[in-house]
Formats: sequence, C-alpha cells, structure tokens
Amino acid sequence: MNLIFLGAPGAGKGTQAEIVCEKLGIPAISTGNMLREAVKQGTPAGLAAKEYMDRGDLVPDEAVIGILKERIAQDDAKNGFILDGFPRTVAQAEALEQMGVVIDRVVEIRVPDEKIIKRMSGRRVCEGCGSSYHIQYNPPAEEGKCDKCGGNLVQRVDDKPETVLSRLQTYREKTEPLKDYYCKKHKLISVEGQEEIADTAKLTMAAVTARI
Repeated sequence: MNLIFLGAPGAGKGTQAEIVCEKLGIPAISTGNMLREAVKQGTPAGLAAKEYMDRGDLVPDEAVIGILKERIAQDDAKNGFILDGFPRTVAQAEALEQMGVVIDRVVEIRVPDEKIIKRMSGRRVCEGCGSSYHIQYNPPAEEGKCDKCGGNLVQRVDDKPETVLSRLQTYREKTEPLKDYYCKKHKLISVEGQEEIADTAKLTMAAVTARI
C-alpha cells in the first residue's frame, strides 16, 4: 500500500508515519531525509539536486520526484511506502501521477491551529537521523538525546512560535487544495488528531485499513 500523510505543520504526520510503518513493515519517507540521503549516496538524481541545494535554491519538483522514484525502487519499499512532506502542492501531485507513482490512499490528520502552535513549540528533532520528539507528548528516554541514534535533539527555527503562524498560512494556501484533489479521486480519509499519540494512531490505522 502506497500512502500519503497530509496535515498542517505540527499535526503529527511524522510520528504517525513512523507508527504505521512499523505496523505495516513499509518505510516512512520524509522528503528532506530522502534528499539528504540521495546526495550522500551520490545517485544521479541526488547529484542533480545537490547543485540546487549548494546554491541555496529550492530543488525543482522534477528532481525531487526523480529522487523519490529512486527511493521507492529500493527493496524495503517493494510492499509499499508512506510519503511524509510530499506532495505539498497540486502541481507536485500531478507531476507525481504523470511519472507513474501510484498512490493508494491519502490520510489527512486534522488538528486546530491553537493546538498546533502549542505542539510545535515543544517539538525537538534529531540532528542525526531526523526523528521527531516532543518535550511533553513524546519525550526521549534521555533528555536532549535521540532514542534511535543518540544524536542531539534541537528545536528547528521554523518550529519556534513566532514562525508557526506564517507556516500555517502557507499550508492553508498551498497544501490544503490537495484535499480536494485527492477527495475527487476517492483516496482521501480525514482523521481528527487526539491529545494522546496512541489514540490518534488507532484512528490512523483504521483510516489506512478502511474501505473507501
């Protein structure tokens, strides 16, 4: 099963993607981590993306999708995958489809803006592997250290309260139209984000396995 997780920044997409990937045995693919890994491995698409990244430019959609196709061709994705952070626009979704990447289901996690602001101010991300934590809702076993790789946990600049509102506005303008796009294709299911991660996970798994 090939999945996309949608939701505003801080809605919990990454956390839910990690939970679902463990249950289904399919990889959760973060666009940012995917780009960095492709550059590190020196793949053709990774080298092309590196030129843009080194200049500080946005990597074009075609290059990102090229790297995505390389990633989902790997053995661990043969039974499916979860996309977290891509597509971000209808144009990207259309490009994804045109390049033959088939998506079976899109799960949207909905959380009110005021809760997102609270969540994001407490979020911490591993410098090493990119895993996400929260000082209140999903703390690491050792404060400031990643459970998976032992890397340092940091607060990203764009998770600070003063930048969250602008990120939410960008999401509403650029990414929310994806809901209509996938709804018309009968692939969208929405989940109400809960206070407890485990409660959201139950709803998310039900959405993943439900008939549409």
